Amino acid sequence: MSGAQERPLRADAARNRARLLDVATQVFTTRGVGVPTEEIARSAGVGVGTLFRHFPTKEALLEAVMVRRLEAIAAQTARLAAESEPAEAFFGCFRLVIDQSEGKNEFAQALAAAGVDAHAALQESSKVIQAQLAELLAGAQQAGAVRSELGLPELIALLVGTSTTMEYLGADPAARQRIFEVVFDGLRPR
Repeated sequence: MSGAQERPLRADAARNRARLLDVATQVFTTRGVGVPTEEIARSAGVGVGTLFRHFPTKEALLEAVMVRRLEAIAAQTARLAAESEPAEAFFGCFRLVIDQSEGKNEFAQALAAAGVDAHAALQESSKVIQAQLAELLAGAQQAGAVRSELGLPELIALLVGTSTTMEYLGADPAARQRIFEVVFDGLRPR
């Protein structure tokens, strides 16, 4: 929509958009980004025209799914920080980010193949999460639960590496837990 102000979505349109995002998130995460948009529309109980009114391209849908996932991580991180002790909030957030990152690399690759800069598209949401991570890291370090020499760039590198490791492992819960234990042991002070 063009113009200085966008009109809010009608209630039914907002429900359709939310339903499309829910279904697309589930389908893309479990079956990959190659699923046709027609199938996503059908699974959401709407016509393909409705899908394309909200998301003019499949890439726009993928981008919206990624933004929504980052916004959910930011909201859950804020809740963890407000309701938990610093160490619990930090390690809980680390686990949350990894668990919510499933399929992210495939999404980013699909967007890049279509000429969309995923990092630019997600920059605003990523900045919010990075600020939250910096606060959680500082709080956990002050509580003596995380190594004091660890900085935000190293933490982000560990998150990226751990996320890639988890994708490699697949759905083996025991192996995933062992990886978390190893990484968390390395994050704790000696």
